[in-house]
Amino acid sequence: MTKILAINAGSSSLKFQLLEMPAETVLTEGIVERIGFSDAKFKIEFGDEEIKVTEEVLDHTKAVDLVMNALVDNNIVASFDEIVGVGHRVVHGGEKFAKSVVITPEMLATIEELSDLAPLHNPANITGIKAFAEKLPHATAVAVFDTAFHQTMPEVSYLYPIKNELYKKYAIRKYGFHGTSHKFVSERAIELIDVPAEESKIITVHIGNGGSLAAVKGGKSIDTSMGFTPLAGIMMGTRSGDVDPAVIPYIMEKEGLDINGAMDVLNKQSGLLGISEKSSDMRDIEAGIAADEKMSKIAYDLFAKRIADYIGSYLVTLGGADAIVFTAGIGENGPEVRRIILEKLAFLGLTINHENNNTRGKEIEISGPDSKIKAFVIPTNEEIMIARDTFSFLG
Repeated sequence: MTKILAINAGSSSLKFQLLEMPAETVLTEGIVERIGFSDAKFKIEFGDEEIKVTEEVLDHTKAVDLVMNALVDNNIVASFDEIVGVGHRVVHGGEKFAKSVVITPEMLATIEELSDLAPLHNPANITGIKAFAEKLPHATAVAVFDTAFHQTMPEVSYLYPIKNELYKKYAIRKYGFHGTSHKFVSERAIELIDVPAEESKIITVHIGNGGSLAAVKGGKSIDTSMGFTPLAGIMMGTRSGDVDPAVIPYIMEKEGLDINGAMDVLNKQSGLLGISEKSSDMRDIEAGIAADEKMSKIAYDLFAKRIADYIGSYLVTLGGADAIVFTAGIGENGPEVRRIILEKLAFLGLTINHENNNTRGKEIEISGPDSKIKAFVIPTNEEIMIARDTFSFLG
């Protein structure tokens, strides 16, 4: 068996899983949060054990030390040499990367060049890559890009109707994100439906604090809701999703903000939080509805409407759909949200199995036996996708 680490490094966090391949057995998983602070939180789970530690973790190098030492100290691995591959989530691959790649100095330099496209994410991903390279110099390191799955989109899906010169000079176009999640759940959906893979039409709905949809035809993404950045598309926890671009200078003028301030409004103060004036967490919104709070109900309904609108547009893009798949935090654990969205599609002959839909966090078909379009909940597993891609390079 081959041991592979799947790594998701954020600006102040480090999530990890150690998997045994090709069986895809999770040996351990955990997270380091609040990197850069004196009260960082470290959690690791293995077997029936869970260890939590609070200590000073000022940088990613220290976080990697914590993770690697815990693996040995708890006899999860006998030595670092057992880990032969490390797969790293990288948010933005631009037009350079349409698939995962082994990380070489040249590849790393290219990823660094793309940081302009994801200034909050790629630098953190790169920091994680470098920190693990120091600890595991013998292991094959692989970059798995959020954007890669969507590189199969045709020009009519990814080009913006702006001056083409801006695309040519600055690569301003739709890229899409959550690619490993959309790929994982669409591949699983194809296994569950009685349609040849090459003829399949799947709409994947990844909704958590961030959210995006994808139209997947024959196993390939042909459109997705996020755009040049993860701000575009559906309404999210704190992100606005699609708005009239003229709103930005208007907000700047009226509120006396610079461009960074206006973008902060759209990225961090909008979405569920902005409309409800309560919270970005769907559980808090639902509690607000139970307490008869008007703006919580409006936020809830607007959230569902925006998702249903995108599903409708992708039914046109695909020429129908064999299945609609819900995944991620809200998608997997929000039966009421799913019900509201799917009931908007009843005119297409989509019916709901309400008993099945009233479940959380497990794979299940939630469409009725007579439904013209199948609907599923499929828990996403981006770490397994990272491990699979990494394993494929080991020979």
